[in-house]
Formats: sequence, C-alpha cells, structure tokens
Amino acid sequence: MPQISKFFGIIICMFYDDHNPPHFHAYYGDYSAIINISDLSVIEGKLPGRALGLVIEWASIHSQELLDNWNRAIIGHQLHKITPLE
Repeated sequence: MPQISKFFGIIICMFYDDHNPPHFHAYYGDYSAIINISDLSVIEGKLPGRALGLVIEWASIHSQELLDNWNRAIIGHQLHKITPLE
C-alpha cells in the first residue's frame, strides 16, 4: 500500500495499476473510503464526518499533485509524498 501522506491519524494511499476513475484511498482507524480526485466525491466506503472533512480539505489543496501521482502510478513510476495537512 503506497502511502503518499499521513495527517491527524488519516493515511492516504494510492495503488499502482488501479481502476478508473482517478482516485485515492483514505484510512482512519477502522474506516476507509475511496475518493474521486476530480470532484472529491466518495466512490466507496465511509469516513467519520470530521475525518472526511479533513481529507477533502487536504485533497482540494493538493488536487494537481494527486492527479500527477495517479498518472505516475498508471505507468508504474514511484509515487511522490504529498505534504500533510497541518
């Protein structure tokens, strides 16, 4: 599980050779969600409200970096770490 960021107990990952649409995985305790990069909607899963809000805030700041990482993952290149939310 390639971890690209971690903040406030939330782990953000992106997998190589994953399915479309471009997305990332967010984990918080026993919760997990798949988040669409283009519109930041939850594709699958669930996070508590506060954790989801932090993930969306972080992703809105780093949307281009997320898309760049998605494109790197598709071709099997190493993913870049993304600055955590502070």
